[in-house]
Amino acid sequence: MTFVRVCGLSELEEDTPKRVELDGTPVSVVLTEGEVFAINDICSHANVSLSEGEVDDCHIECWLHGSRFDLRSGKPDALPATRPVPVYPVKIEGDDVLVSVTQES
Repeated sequence: MTFVRVCGLSELEEDTPKRVELDGTPVSVVLTEGEVFAINDICSHANVSLSEGEVDDCHIECWLHGSRFDLRSGKPDALPATRPVPVYPVKIEGDDVLVSVTQES
């Protein structure tokens, strides 16, 4: 598993997704409830960016149709999405946020 620095921890705002791209993979990085999560940035229902949506209760909501995805598992808990989106491992080293897209969880 290869981890890549995506940003500084100090660059993240609570409950505000940050879109990054790793090896051609769009990723939304989210600081919420004291943890950092990385989830594929493309909604599984519609081809739109999840990082443009809102974060609440460890979920990210697609701004287009309202599907909500658990940041821990990628599973949807609100229609119309029925398929999960990939989530990625995150490591914090000092102020560096590192994400690996080489092995999905």
